[in-house]
Amino acid sequence: MRVIVRTFSELCVTVGAVIVLFVGYALFWTGVRADSAMDDQIHDLRDQWARQEPEPAPAPSATPRPTPYRDGRPFAIMYIPRLGFTWNKPVLEGTSTATLKKGLGHYAGTARLGGTGNFSVAGHRRTYGDPFKDFPRLRRGDAVVLTDGTTWFTYRIDKGPYKTVPSDIEVIDAVPRKSGYTRPGRYLTLTTCDPEWGHSHRLIVWAHLDSTRPVEAGEPKALRR
Repeated sequence: MRVIVRTFSELCVTVGAVIVLFVGYALFWTGVRADSAMDDQIHDLRDQWARQEPEPAPAPSATPRPTPYRDGRPFAIMYIPRLGFTWNKPVLEGTSTATLKKGLGHYAGTARLGGTGNFSVAGHRRTYGDPFKDFPRLRRGDAVVLTDGTTWFTYRIDKGPYKTVPSDIEVIDAVPRKSGYTRPGRYLTLTTCDPEWGHSHRLIVWAHLDSTRPVEAGEPKALRR
């Protein structure tokens, strides 16, 4: 009996140690790696933008074709002043598990940044840098600012955080029915998990494109302290 009790006790201690190590990994190490990955993505984007040469103006009759977003690659940086003036995250194409470990993910098939339709972006609430940890703090009127290196896009939140289930994919429709929008426009949807350490539901905010500004003109008002 003593052997059984001792063996069981040692097993419990081992299991407890494994759980503690796993929690430490989830809370700390994934965050460290994700923060480093996101910093690298932002650094690479800014370096790429700094090296870009101005493209020649297209012929009057020509319609410029936008460069397609590449799966798993960053193409923009997002700023949300409500979450802190030092808060900035890279936006990558796609929402795969690997992509969301490196930043926010653009839902493939939704509108391009600044384009007509619904530019939709997902991000982790917890782990992997906790990009949307404070998502519930977002309020109507808050600014969500993005740049693609040539233009600043300032969106203003109209509704949310709205709670729904993961199967409610209508939230990223071109005109999301539950957003209050009734006609085509230039919209933004942000999504994350709820509750904070779970994924049984989703939190959503919807915003409209309020203004644009060339990068050469300086940061938009929403980013000035």
